[in-house]
Amino acid sequence: MTTLYRRTIHRMEQRLAGRDRNRVVRPFEWGAEWLGEAGAPDPQAAVERHVAAAVADSDRYFSYPTPADYRLDGGALTFTSPLTTPYPENNTVYARFLPAKRSRRRAVVLLPQWNADAEGHVGLGKLLNLAGIAALRLTMPYHDLRRPAGLERAEYAVSSNVGRTIHACRQAVVDARACLDWLESEGYQTLGMLGSSLGSCITALAAAHDRRIRAAVFNHISPWFADVVWTGISTQHVRQGLEERLTLRDLRRYWSVISPSTYLHRLEGRDLPSLLVWATHDLSFLPKYSRRVLAHYRRRRLPHRTLSLPCGHYTLATAPFKYIDGASMSWFLYRNLRP
Repeated sequence: MTTLYRRTIHRMEQRLAGRDRNRVVRPFEWGAEWLGEAGAPDPQAAVERHVAAAVADSDRYFSYPTPADYRLDGGALTFTSPLTTPYPENNTVYARFLPAKRSRRRAVVLLPQWNADAEGHVGLGKLLNLAGIAALRLTMPYHDLRRPAGLERAEYAVSSNVGRTIHACRQAVVDARACLDWLESEGYQTLGMLGSSLGSCITALAAAHDRRIRAAVFNHISPWFADVVWTGISTQHVRQGLEERLTLRDLRRYWSVISPSTYLHRLEGRDLPSLLVWATHDLSFLPKYSRRVLAHYRRRRLPHRTLSLPCGHYTLATAPFKYIDGASMSWFLYRNLRP
């Protein structure tokens, strides 16, 4: 029965992943110009230098000037990203603000999954509102209104351009931290962050560099950015472009700067309650990778709870799993974001 169940979930995962017919295989690019090395005679060496320097001083790398142009219009918050790009559409950050009626002290920044639409995680934000927690749902770089003209998907957020992918994740981190700044300016004192899939990775990077985050939820977990892209069923078109020039070992080194495992040691000695959610039949974030994260938290005795669900990456968004997941994440934040 267990084997039959696993096969059924895997078939559902393949079917759900196959709904998107607009994935594009793009050629490999080093993208050194995205890392401040335009015109470098050896772009590979330029990327290596950038990554080494960033990891060595990650506090500086993920630092940013607080935006000066926050504007709240109804429930829509906008501001200029602290890390700009050649695409004007992507340089304006959009976030949906969902205040809670019963409290103005607790708030959570929500970071949805890769290629989430405008409504992604809005329902989760409203569920948090019922628990007296305000929610600020961030539109990630290159998503929705931030997507450059001519793109059908948020392909520039994760792609076979090594440097642009690094830049996109760095931008997502500083945008998320700028959301914390705004919440503080509005009087919110107890702050958390919740991310799913790609958003979970960004949450890990932000939490490792921002002590204002008092509780964190990681919805899908893996220690390495590169391994998820290389092995996941939803990113095989990205791998096809990357493997023209790189092996997985190479890619893991170049993308170490945006991998949670690089910064997990920064959580040691901190009181950061974390909820680690993973799916036992995940074909995008393979369970063996999720177990490595769990083992690290146990070995280092970091404060955490775990939630494993007998489903996959895509089926987690279907009933009954989405209800269990949403309720569990909301309850965790309610319990751990005490004013």
